Parts: sequence; structure tokens; C-alpha cells
Amino acid sequence: QVQLVESGGGLVQPGGSLRLSCAASKSIFSIYKMGWFRQAPGNQRELVATISTGGTINYADSVKGRFTISRDNAQNTVFLQMNNLKPEDTAVYYCEVTTALQEYWGQGTHVTVSS
Repeated sequence: QVQLVESGGGLVQPGGSLRLSCAASKSIFSIYKMGWFRQAPGNQRELVATISTGGTINYADSVKGRFTISRDNAQNTVFLQMNNLKPEDTAVYYCEVTTALQEYWGQGTHVTVSS
């Protein structure tokens, strides 16, 4: 069974850092893109960052310079290092994996930025 296992969310003060991880099961083949999306209460889900197998990276303007996405292709794992977090970064963060045939979503991990 295909699974995406996310970890690393939590409560952090403004200006703090968190690192999210998402491990995709080895049964997922032909991954060409992995990424993170987020959804705040009352808002639509939005892109945070994506990274292709070839290393092409795309960031939302709101996180450029603060967040860094990376991946370990051998381990089917994608990471999101989040620095200088702001209250507006509060959301449920979802891992997404795209293959040639379909896309997969994680269950979501909560990130709360509050003093």
C-alpha cells in the first residue's frame, strides 16, 4: 500500500525554525516531483515548494528566502526546512508526490507559529 509518512510539525514561536520530512513508500515508482502544500483555516490549499527529480525547485513567493526544500531520491524522502517562521505560516502542511501515473498526498502535519 502506498504511504506518505510526514513528520516534524509542531508549535514554534515567531522567528523560529522547523524541519518537515516526508518519506514515500518504496512501492512508489517513477517519482518525478515531490513537494509541500499547505492549507490554513478558511483558505484553499496552496503550493509551498516543489522539487523535481532533476533538482528543479519552485517556491511560493511568500516563503522564498526562508524555506528550503530538498530531497533524497534514494530514500524517496523530501524535506522542508522552515526558518524565520511567521504567524501567517500557520497551516496544515501536506506532502505531495507526483509520478507518471498519479499523485499521492500525505495526511498532513500541523504547523503553528505563535507566541
